Amino acid sequence: MSDVLVTLPAEMRGELKEPMGPVFTDAESLLSEVDGQLVAVGDVVTYHLERAGVVPDVAVVDGLTKREEVADEVAEGVARLGGESREVHVENPAGAISRGLVEALRAAIADPEPTVLVVEGEEDLVTLPAIVAAPLGASVVYGQPDQGMVHARVTEEAKAEMRELLKRMDGDSEALFESLETD
Repeated sequence: MSDVLVTLPAEMRGELKEPMGPVFTDAESLLSEVDGQLVAVGDVVTYHLERAGVVPDVAVVDGLTKREEVADEVAEGVARLGGESREVHVENPAGAISRGLVEALRAAIADPEPTVLVVEGEEDLVTLPAIVAAPLGASVVYGQPDQGMVHARVTEEAKAEMRELLKRMDGDSEALFESLETD
């Protein structure tokens, strides 16, 4: 599929298991640390933020958690955001980052209206381009399996680290960075 920009090589999988920030088990505690744009990656994270009364600026969901379909209450919580957010559907294969996903992510981050990106496939790698694309001071929150929610604050250092990880993936990282650039 030519839409795929980069794929995660097997030898890098272990590197992405380490949290990219502090891990929270309580949404309210996490939200007390957020003071800029909020990007939520994952259905369970999005559900917990919605339950805490917060509509993320961008939520990226795929209907799965740990490769299994999410529980009904999680799906319903994510669906409740639909009434308050623009919904965009995009395809992205497992273990990859597609051009369509990157362009939709960039547009959602730039849009002042809340957006839910519904991924057909998998959203597991979205945190990396989200940190690159989000403005400084923003927060990208994603799930750490069996531990909680990771709060990755967007800093120059975090952006540089994500760019380095993306450069090491298989494929065309330069095209990925071009797609992340704002118009």
